[in-house]
Amino acid sequence: MIETFGANQLIFFLLIMGVTALFAGFFAGFFGIGGGIITVPCLFYIFGTVGIDPSFIMHLAVGTSFAIIIPTAIMSVFTHYKHKAVDFSIIRTYGIFVVLGVIFGSFFAAAMNTKSLILFFSLVIYLLALNLIFLKDKTKIKLKFTLLQRTILGFIVGFVSSLMGIGGAIMNVPMLKFVGFSINKAIGSAASIGFLISIFGCLGFLLSGIIIKTNIPLSIGFVNIPAFLVFIPITILMAKLGATLVHKIKRELISKLFGFFLLIIASRFLYDYFNF
Repeated sequence: MIETFGANQLIFFLLIMGVTALFAGFFAGFFGIGGGIITVPCLFYIFGTVGIDPSFIMHLAVGTSFAIIIPTAIMSVFTHYKHKAVDFSIIRTYGIFVVLGVIFGSFFAAAMNTKSLILFFSLVIYLLALNLIFLKDKTKIKLKFTLLQRTILGFIVGFVSSLMGIGGAIMNVPMLKFVGFSINKAIGSAASIGFLISIFGCLGFLLSGIIIKTNIPLSIGFVNIPAFLVFIPITILMAKLGATLVHKIKRELISKLFGFFLLIIASRFLYDYFNF
């Protein structure tokens, strides 16, 4: 367990968390994502190395990711708002259904075993990676966003996000583009919805972990305190930098590179699924 670590080992793992936080925070602001798509895999391997119960490793990584996303999302939303890139009407009429999906999904995830969560995470990451690689920012498809569509899509996005520990923006951004949002406003609005996802996702995993009495060291429910404290200051600073740069440089090349990076993550998780 973490408390049996020597000083050198503890410093080493804190450094790993710090480096991970740099990338997670930057991509959170730059792509409008919560950073969980990077944070979850890294926390999964870190927790596995320090001796966390394998039955709860993925749950702890997802729950902690949601907690980390909260302050990052606040900073990202504030920056996008200053650039007038947040549409609050879509948050009011679509965000509520996302929240319902998150609440349901977080308790559903608590009943799943780690291996099932690993498989789900890897398959969804494959789909998201292909989306980043092949979907062009210049694609202009305008669809009507009816109440029924908002209800169904919102619930699905919230549910999927809750099982993965992500802010959902990597799904919301292309969807908002399809209904006529500019890329910058889609990113800003998706970041705002991601804030709601992170709040209710964190509460769901925290409470579900307490209810089933996980008793994981240095954690409350499925939220690890040391990881939360290390990530917060770094991700906040990097999210602000990423959210500022997105309004100044082209994203297409970086989006594709990020997509290939996600393919590597998904492949590694799929390998772990068959060897878990």
